[in-house]
Amino acid sequence: MAALFGARVRRLRLAAGLTQTELGDKVHVVGTRITQIERASGAKPTLELARALDVVLGADDLLVELWPYVYREAFPDWSRRFMEYSERAVVIRQYAAHVVPGLLQTEDYARGVLALDAMLDGEEQLEERVTARMGRQERLSSSDRPELVVVLDEAVLRRPIGGHDVMQQQLTHLLDAAAERRVSIQALPFDQGGHEAMGGSLTILTLPDGLEVAYTEGSDYGQLIEEPANVIRYKVIYDRLRAAALPPLMSLDMIRSVLEDNRRGSNLPSRTQRRRLAQEQLQQSGGRRLRGGGRRAGRDRRPRP
Repeated sequence: MAALFGARVRRLRLAAGLTQTELGDKVHVVGTRITQIERASGAKPTLELARALDVVLGADDLLVELWPYVYREAFPDWSRRFMEYSERAVVIRQYAAHVVPGLLQTEDYARGVLALDAMLDGEEQLEERVTARMGRQERLSSSDRPELVVVLDEAVLRRPIGGHDVMQQQLTHLLDAAAERRVSIQALPFDQGGHEAMGGSLTILTLPDGLEVAYTEGSDYGQLIEEPANVIRYKVIYDRLRAAALPPLMSLDMIRSVLEDNRRGSNLPSRTQRRRLAQEQLQQSGGRRLRGGGRRAGRDRRPRP
């Protein structure tokens, strides 16, 4: 797909009578970037760049429509199948162990999560991934929006990805999303103890024809489960998680409570500020002891006769 995209760019560029350098100037990139795109080498084009090329070359949205397929080539086959299933699913049931699911992430929170990838290849790739993630959320506002049922581990709510301000926006966004039709959010408190999905996150997708698939994911792995007998096993695990989680209204109360805790936490001094304050207090108290000790040392202590 990257080669096809590059071939289309080259054909359109030549038809427009532009050199690679001239085209690069028009879309605000260096000419060598156009060379990479046409040869399907280097980093894949961002969605923003695909849109700019489409406009300059008069491609009538051809390049924009090709871009998602170019982007997906960066993922293994099973991951691409999972994304394709997700786009068709009529019901999406998710358990999130560590971070808010992508469909409910704010842009800043998504950027904070994706930036944690040790294999990330620069700022351009980060923005490409953020754009793709935000693009997948568009289906939640479409006429064929799926039913979304989410169970969030308490750790998801309390881990301040991106800092306090970003987390404030994310928690507020969860409350807003829960008010939407066809969206249900539940929280799984720490005091429920261990469970069968502690190793990572779990997603169950129901497709229009009734077929169901499951997807499990950890910090450095993912697995798509399509065998019906195995999918049933993961459905049972998910049902147990929902049963252990707080009911939706109580879950929203918990999110509000965490939001308030986060708001108070943002007004507290940072770790560096607390360390500096402690050092100053120690120095001040130490100085008082030295001054007091000095007075005692200067006192005339003659032996009694």
